Amino acid sequence: MKICSIKAFLTLSLGLVGSDIVQAEDVEHTNVILFLIDDLGWKDLGCYGSTFYQTPNIDKLASQGVRFTNGYAACAVCSPTRAAILTGKYPARLMLTEWLPSGRWNPRAKLRSGRFLRSLPLEEKTLAETLRENGYRTCIVGKWHLGGEPFNTARHHGFDDSIAANDHGNPGNYFHPYKGRWSIPTTKLKATWQVLPGGKDGEYLTDRLTDEAVTFVRENQRRPFFLFFSHYAVHTPLQAKKATVEKYKSVPKEKRQGNPVYAAMVESVDQSVGRVMEELKELKLDEDTLVIFTSDNGGFAGATNHAPLRGNKGSYYEGGIRVPLIMRWPGVAQSGKVNKTPVISMDLYPTCLTAADLPMHPAQHRDGIDLTPILKGEDHWDRKALHWHYPHYNSHPFAVPSSVLRKGNWKLIEAFDPKSIELYNLKTDLGESTNLVDIEPEKLKELQKELNDWRESVGAEKMEPNPDYQN
Repeated sequence: MKICSIKAFLTLSLGLVGSDIVQAEDVEHTNVILFLIDDLGWKDLGCYGSTFYQTPNIDKLASQGVRFTNGYAACAVCSPTRAAILTGKYPARLMLTEWLPSGRWNPRAKLRSGRFLRSLPLEEKTLAETLRENGYRTCIVGKWHLGGEPFNTARHHGFDDSIAANDHGNPGNYFHPYKGRWSIPTTKLKATWQVLPGGKDGEYLTDRLTDEAVTFVRENQRRPFFLFFSHYAVHTPLQAKKATVEKYKSVPKEKRQGNPVYAAMVESVDQSVGRVMEELKELKLDEDTLVIFTSDNGGFAGATNHAPLRGNKGSYYEGGIRVPLIMRWPGVAQSGKVNKTPVISMDLYPTCLTAADLPMHPAQHRDGIDLTPILKGEDHWDRKALHWHYPHYNSHPFAVPSSVLRKGNWKLIEAFDPKSIELYNLKTDLGESTNLVDIEPEKLKELQKELNDWRESVGAEKMEPNPDYQN
């Protein structure tokens, strides 16, 4: 279905007449929907090899677009990845390298954590801001987690509509009435703001957010829109609909990939994707919309099994940073293709600009690369390596302060505490089980220099010795 361009929408909305009017059916535009799932592991979908989790709608999405097998999150924890998606910059360059509002320094730690910002800087021109300036209606449904009142809400960063988005990282409760700190005012301002007012007892949050997303699409079907559907699921607390949980409990334990409650949460996310896609089809927008599906970091260790990947959320082994990435873009992205090119969160910004037929802003999304040629099937890649920098401690298994470089099939992990160097060839050792430091000294030297040069180029924060540390 051909729908109105930005110029046409503004003209018709203003009620203007004359020869400059562009009819609604004359010009196409591309809408953008970005599904960002919280803590969804790389293998937690049928199309990525799971035989336990049931995800027919997401699998269908993959069959209609490109599925990346080497998709990466910009960080092994949530807030930095979200910042990278919206700015097109490495978290280390932004100096937003830790989940918010973390930063409680442990005085007994051997090293002091690197400094980091407690909110997304207002000086950054986000993807939402750029699209809004060019006539798109912008909406975030779900998790924000990049700052709060009074100056750092989603509305301060380019979103016209902000639904259930605040500064917290998890909802506290997935069933209505939503209780706990998530549903009460987060400041002492006079406004008695609530994250998600209304609702019915027993309502499930993932379903309610989908209702809101579908409503946004329906109400904006005649204009360009950007929907950032940022699910709280499948983050803890693990809570799901009873009947769905019972279905997964009936699976023998030896055939399970993870917790039955987590599995039920994954299925609810899949149903959410299906409902949004069905709405697009009903409104005849499905051929005019770029749909992106991905995760902010690896899966939670207590919820799912990452095999054959090592590690989990919070760690810099593959299980902590390799994530699902699916892109459906009719007429551009090849249908049903699998791509092995290493890509990362920052690449979404320039790719969305191309979808919107807008010029690049290289000074802003300076670490992202437009994926359009790859989606078309071209053998085209300009980036030499991918990098990560996490100068902090966290409590997740296998998680230590680290810098990481992936170049081709090689992966270097430099840990700061305990200090260590690891070198792996992912082509032959996806599970990162054989450290090649002693076997490949020349490759180690080359990659260490590249990692050091990159850290210097982005101004990466260092971890300094803690003068109060007592061994």
